[in-house]
Amino acid sequence: MKNLVIHPTDASTDFLKPIYANISDAIILNGGATKDQVKELMVQANRVIMLGHGSPFGLFSVGQFAGNNGYIVDSTMVDVLKHVECISIWCNADQFMNRHELYGFYSGMFISEVGEAIYCGLPGTEQEIVTSSNNYFAELLGEVINEPMSVIYGHVKENYGLLTEDNPVVLYNHNRLYLAE
Repeated sequence: MKNLVIHPTDASTDFLKPIYANISDAIILNGGATKDQVKELMVQANRVIMLGHGSPFGLFSVGQFAGNNGYIVDSTMVDVLKHVECISIWCNADQFMNRHELYGFYSGMFISEVGEAIYCGLPGTEQEIVTSSNNYFAELLGEVINEPMSVIYGHVKENYGLLTEDNPVVLYNHNRLYLAE
């Protein structure tokens, strides 16, 4: 399987690196490419893993990719993304995936920072709680990243779910993980 990982360099999302650390045949893009170059790499991939900050309209480029509108993945990529498996982990990726009827494993609003926890109705959330959630999620997804989508979804949902009683951030995020087959 050919894997393309798009993870714009951003210290606030470094916790996501374990997700793709064990993929031996991945092309990893952290920046420096144009949207056309990224799209061409998508055409050659079987699975596209998109990680970082985003919105319902796509994955933010966070200044790491040339010649874009603030997004490195957006609606201009949908024609290619319809033909690959997608793993989309960014805030509100569910809206992007559902609107464009894409196949894969993805998140809804995903709390990865204390400010996001407060915004999402979890006042008083401490960094330790967020860090624990972030690290466990990335570790779990990384354990099964080379597996079929149904295995990925089942493993992450089951095991990440073990922390829902003790960690309100995990509970929030766990309720916003999806699989479209």
